Amino acid sequence: MAKVEFNIACTLCDHLKDSLFNGLNPEDLSRINNHKTCIQYKKGQNIFYEGTRPTGLYCMNGGKVKVFKNNVQGKEFIIYIAKPGDFLGYRALLSEEFYQATATVLEDAKICFIPKESFFEVLQKNPTFMRRVVQAVCHEMGIMEEKLAELAHKSVRERLAANLLMLKESYGMEGEGSSLIELALSREDLASIVGTATETVIRLLSEFKADGLIAFEGKKIRVLDARKLAKQADLIIA
Repeated sequence: MAKVEFNIACTLCDHLKDSLFNGLNPEDLSRINNHKTCIQYKKGQNIFYEGTRPTGLYCMNGGKVKVFKNNVQGKEFIIYIAKPGDFLGYRALLSEEFYQATATVLEDAKICFIPKESFFEVLQKNPTFMRRVVQAVCHEMGIMEEKLAELAHKSVRERLAANLLMLKESYGMEGEGSSLIELALSREDLASIVGTATETVIRLLSEFKADGLIAFEGKKIRVLDARKLAKQADLIIA
């Protein structure tokens, strides 16, 4: 499927405030803007593949992208879901390693690609920007460590409840005392996030619904009682 190019100036991007590019001086932001390529991707298209070498940085302008690994049995495990304002592939780019995961579009996406040379040029001349990027890499590594700890120490019920709360915080639209998770995840994708079988997720979601913790709106999930869901996750929320 062909990819369609679009163009939007970095200074006019609605998500600049959420991006690591926020705060760059006009000269550096102009350098990024003048060398980037912006492409529209359809659901299901791949951005990059595990085991390939990065040639630049991807910056999300719209849509959702899942970043995942496959185990030796070929089972998918979703590490995180990228949203507008997020960077993709920067850890492998900075370490000059192959991608350790695959990125696939979950919802039609607009993504800007910045060539390696242009990104590194701005990074090397701007210590404040470099510090922010390093902090973002550390945060990403922390997320991976947390997910590994969850797999080792939490039950499937606890992991599902915790991930529903995480999705609520990242993609929740508040209203009428509840939060609609604005992300149409398939049950297979949700199982890949939790690290379990699809059938198990379907059964637990039905139990959460029967207990009044969540409701279904098509493929989307509404969190009705975050406190009780946190109790299922063995978490304490304010």
